[in-house]
Amino acid sequence: MSDFEAKRETALRLLKATGITESNYRPPLLRLLWRLGFQVRPPHFASFGATAVFAGSFFAIGWGALMWLLVWHSAGMPPMAALGSSAIAGVVFGLVMSAYYAYGRKKHRLPDWDSLGITRLRQTANTHSG
Repeated sequence: MSDFEAKRETALRLLKATGITESNYRPPLLRLLWRLGFQVRPPHFASFGATAVFAGSFFAIGWGALMWLLVWHSAGMPPMAALGSSAIAGVVFGLVMSAYYAYGRKKHRLPDWDSLGITRLRQTANTHSG
């Protein structure tokens, strides 16, 4: 098991123990990325900026494409206006999601990502030494 996988499993156990719903800390897109081999942290353990960029980008692309296909194109909206609207919506969504996960991290007093490996090593050492 790689260091990332060990930290991810520790993080998922901590998140489960908080009572946060699994769909909140293991969203479908994240599970897909993990299956594809991407080493993406659970959202409660990702940085504010990384969460904003990740969530905002996916929202802007998905929402923008949907709006273009269903509404904007037939309404005659110029493509640059559609891109601008999608970008603004993505930035707002990304910031809101980052704030939401940062609040959850603080509320449940979750450790930072880098300390997960240290905690795991200490637990393993204590288990084997006693």
